[in-house]
Amino acid sequence: MIMTFLYVALGGAMGAAARFGVGLGLVRLSGQGFPVAILTVNIIGSFLMGVFVVLSFHKGLGGLNPFVMTGLLGGFTTFSAFSLEAFTLFERGQVWAAGTYVGLSVIGSIGALMVGVWIARSLWA
Repeated sequence: MIMTFLYVALGGAMGAAARFGVGLGLVRLSGQGFPVAILTVNIIGSFLMGVFVVLSFHKGLGGLNPFVMTGLLGGFTTFSAFSLEAFTLFERGQVWAAGTYVGLSVIGSIGALMVGVWIARSLWA
């Protein structure tokens, strides 16, 4: 079990470093303003998650899932895991659950961020 945690940690470090590098490169190319770096990373990560989940199933690579899906792609973008969960619900015919999951995730996450900012500003600003 400890090896699985180490694989996730290694993949996560590699994914986070890749996200930083891609983000830095895109910001240098496009300048500041619209968050093109995060948008690009989220789309690329979601695409790679889709490719790997099928590859893993068809080629028997499930043993790499903790390293690739949780670690590497999770470190690159957690949006890829969110996208996979939403798609899985949709694909299972749970359209209402998928829509609810997407809506609650987006609204809940932005709302939680706003509350966190409000609390932090009231404490330290």
